[in-house]
Amino acid sequence: MQIAIVLYDRFTALDAVGPYETLGRLPDAETVFVAEESGPVRNESGNLALVADRTLAEVPNPDIIVVPGGPGPLPLAADGPLLTWLRSADAGSTWTTSVCTGSLLLAAAGLLRGRRATSHWLALEELKRHGAEPTGERVVTDGKYVTAAGVSAGIDMGLTLLGRIAGDTHAQIVQLAAEYDPQPPYDAGSPEKAPAHVVELVRTHSGVILT
Repeated sequence: MQIAIVLYDRFTALDAVGPYETLGRLPDAETVFVAEESGPVRNESGNLALVADRTLAEVPNPDIIVVPGGPGPLPLAADGPLLTWLRSADAGSTWTTSVCTGSLLLAAAGLLRGRRATSHWLALEELKRHGAEPTGERVVTDGKYVTAAGVSAGIDMGLTLLGRIAGDTHAQIVQLAAEYDPQPPYDAGSPEKAPAHVVELVRTHSGVILT
């Protein structure tokens, strides 16, 4: 089984690394980072790079597609090589997944039309404009499409799909080995729970977060 994690300029690192560290633990699976061109690809801050070992053209038929989010997806939503590859690769994939605003790319490619999907809470309306049916759930499965909410939800998505493919016990082993037992110091991880002034501050800076 081949897992292709897509990289593009200004992706969010945890969106890619979370699924890599969870879903990438599938037995006998090959995980490859792919981009339009091989080589280092910088995250949204520009101070971290992951290496794309192969180009999109070199990985035409992955079994699992993982599309991370980041400030880059909205500009990338115009038709181009990435969306063309997503449509083509999706035609033969077993699972097509996304984290955070990565679902905007799937939607822009026409893959989520009429399907339930999630994204970063600031991007749900944009998801709707692309024809998807947005939901605020943390992980959403609709057919072979598995979408995760913002950033950290990619870990949950990876474990969810890992359980579907390799069984609950294997997924639990991976979770325990990673000691993934979230106990955050603040209960501010969603707009419903965060203090109103914090929500407004994030909304105010949404242009920085999602563009």
